[in-house]
Amino acid sequence: MNEKSESLDLTGQLLVAMPGMLDRRFARSVILICAHSQEGSMGFVLNQPVAHPKLTEILDELEITDRNDEVAEKVVVFRGGPVEQGRGFVLHSLEYSTQASTRVGDLACVTATLDALHRIASDHPPDSAIMLLGYSGWSAGQLEEEILQNGWLTTPATDQIVFKTSHEDQYSAALASLGISEEMLSADSGHA
Repeated sequence: MNEKSESLDLTGQLLVAMPGMLDRRFARSVILICAHSQEGSMGFVLNQPVAHPKLTEILDELEITDRNDEVAEKVVVFRGGPVEQGRGFVLHSLEYSTQASTRVGDLACVTATLDALHRIASDHPPDSAIMLLGYSGWSAGQLEEEILQNGWLTTPATDQIVFKTSHEDQYSAALASLGISEEMLSADSGHA
């Protein structure tokens, strides 16, 4: 890894998959990078909802009964990535946090405790929250190499794109934040 990539910090950035993404699991994906260091990177795919399980089904399985199902039914569950798909995470706005929460810049927190599940299904949930199953991870230098190989574009994450844009529109919204559209991209961009 060169000196430039060692100083690069992608925490709080969105990865936007290029059209030539070879890994189908990440085709047209938008990923929020929650941690990035010389040891590796970790983030969540934001725009791949799952049909099952629904949050109410997860709460039933965990025997969480003190909940507001009307609130819980509004929380969408997403496939956060291919790593540890049975593990749940709550990505939520900053006004709710616990000692177990990990802050992602000035944008959000990630909490992976039962308390977070109780909170997102309560009468007083965070202003914004999504449930994620699994995560996306990269070993040391792997993400930087994928970026250099034209696999990803990066752009700063915003509350608008992460929490307020529908999952169907997140890909085009992330590209638009870079001033480009999907039609402008080519799988062979940057290659002669």
